Amino acid sequence: MAPAHELADPVLTRIVEEDKVPWYKKKNLRMMYVFMFPACMGIEMTTGFDGQIVNTAQIVPSWQKFFGSPTGKILATGPQYAVEPNLKGFLGASYNLGSILALPFVPLINDRFGRRWSIMIGSLISVVGAIMQGFANGAAMYIVARIMLGFGFPFCVIAGSSMLGELGYPKERPFLGSLFNSSYFFGQIIAAAVGLGTVTIPNDWGWRIPSLLQIFPAMLQIVFIFFLPESPRYLISKDRYDEAFEILVKYHAEGDRDSVFVKAEMAQIEATIKIELESAKQSWMDLFRTSGMRHRLLVSAFLGLFTQWSGNTLISFYLNDILNLIGITDSVVKSKINVGISCWALLAAVSCALISSRYPRRRMYLTCACSLICCYTAWTISMERYMTTKKEVAAILTLIFIFLYSPCYDIAYNALTYTYLVELWPYAERSRGIAWFQFFGKAAGFFATYVNPIGLAAIAWKFLLVYICWLAFEIVFIYFLFPETHGRTLEELSFLFEGKDNAHRAVIAVEKEIDNEAHVEHVAEVLHVDEKQIPKSAV
Repeated sequence: MAPAHELADPVLTRIVEEDKVPWYKKKNLRMMYVFMFPACMGIEMTTGFDGQIVNTAQIVPSWQKFFGSPTGKILATGPQYAVEPNLKGFLGASYNLGSILALPFVPLINDRFGRRWSIMIGSLISVVGAIMQGFANGAAMYIVARIMLGFGFPFCVIAGSSMLGELGYPKERPFLGSLFNSSYFFGQIIAAAVGLGTVTIPNDWGWRIPSLLQIFPAMLQIVFIFFLPESPRYLISKDRYDEAFEILVKYHAEGDRDSVFVKAEMAQIEATIKIELESAKQSWMDLFRTSGMRHRLLVSAFLGLFTQWSGNTLISFYLNDILNLIGITDSVVKSKINVGISCWALLAAVSCALISSRYPRRRMYLTCACSLICCYTAWTISMERYMTTKKEVAAILTLIFIFLYSPCYDIAYNALTYTYLVELWPYAERSRGIAWFQFFGKAAGFFATYVNPIGLAAIAWKFLLVYICWLAFEIVFIYFLFPETHGRTLEELSFLFEGKDNAHRAVIAVEKEIDNEAHVEHVAEVLHVDEKQIPKSAV
């Protein structure tokens, strides 16, 4: 199993645990969380909307006609059209290609201009891509539009996931990170519902309308992002200490400038970032410099692969092909199943997000991978039985296992991934670390999205055996290499692999601040004066 990593004394964590006031009773924090939903947590809506658009568009006959060619079969509605598997794969995968192309630039924008401007830039690019997609005049323009959409996404997701962890109050941080991926399903449901309304439109607007509506998630971010403050950790890294302190006071102490917690938190962030920057040049080479960083790279790379190669892309992008294989061919019925799966997936994702973040990360990842291999094995067997016997009960069982897949996947791969990445990577390398994860995730998504329709067309149910073998590998990898990060602040986790020396330096800064505050209180009590009348230099 993964080795246990000795961490420094969690001083700040203990202070947080003493705070019994819930977030919804804190006015400033509550309002910040309200704006966080459309500005940050809604970022994954873009991916959910896009994945469902590909599914929805394939169900619309006019999309098949626009990009495909006649199959020679005559349906009740007229000639049947189908898109060639290689083209279909590339039409879907081009979104991930755009994301891969953007990744080298994302950390530069993120670290130079801050989290908010990175989200704004990515959202503007996505709006342009959505407009191009909706008015595409052929396959080439459609592919370029999807590359544009994908290019904008990493700017948003890397900045947004970092911002949730860096701006949120430590007590709620795991929940915010877990709910982040759940917004994927809001986008999925909206797209599926739109598709249900447009599937019967007999012309190209049946797929153009859903494509144009992909503007919606990006516009939410454009409108709301500057209602949020900048990440205090970004500000501290730029020596803008006063601004960072004011943000922490307002949102983590409800305006109490004398809060011991905020002063200790500020001291810990300052000390930790200073230590990180002493040994980091904030370049890509820093990620390969030490064994601890290389361990983070390995875990992040394979987590990116796991989130895309666990069989989820089959449901997200090629549900139409799967339903065809089990005898469901009616477009309206497919659209209703599509909406049903999306709604169920949202319920499962939110439930898992609220539960999974309470438990150790490794345990939840192992539970997730074991559940997935059981579900996928049962799905493969039922699908084989239908294709061999044509018995309707086998098709129904296949649908049941497709529905059961969502909670199995959401236990960790949806609920914990960004929470885990933010905990795994120290501030100085967080943007590059999440970009590294995104590179492997998007590359895996590009490959899977391109290969899935070819594999299903060539070997049908046997293609699912590939995912079963991969899921077995995931279990072994997680057990031996995933470190535990549960129950600590971000700064306490910054030196997870680097030993206790640097971690102790950060702890000393926190303890010194706490001791100073305690001493001021004692002196004030002895002298019978207000604490504010005692200068810190006199303590």
